[in-house]
Amino acid sequence: MKETAGDDLLRAIREIASGNAYFSPPVARRLLKQWQDKFPNGSSVKTRATTLTSRQTEILQLIAEGYATKQIAGLLSLSIKTVEKHRQDLMNTLNIHNIASLTRYAVSSGVVESNRISSWSTAAAPRATA
Repeated sequence: MKETAGDDLLRAIREIASGNAYFSPPVARRLLKQWQDKFPNGSSVKTRATTLTSRQTEILQLIAEGYATKQIAGLLSLSIKTVEKHRQDLMNTLNIHNIASLTRYAVSSGVVESNRISSWSTAAAPRATA
């Protein structure tokens, strides 16, 4: 979006180049609104959310917050292959097969909030360099 700051733009480019999804807070809010309009009572979202394990929920949160597989592995002290397996199981469980849709689901189900600062260590967060 036009109002996106330079640092956000740089982070978005890096995330996309790494094969991840990135949504600025205004876009995430818009996606959340569209999802809420589609499912006003949220029943289908809540039903699917209860089928996730705690580890799948952690993985989903980190994916939606824009972390790459390698970063998630480091944060959770897991191998990259294990994170990939959890992500695949998560996608199969939810019947969602791309990162963008997984992120929309995470925001709409309340796993992440579009305007919340990450609960994970800021030292592990990707940083823009000059």
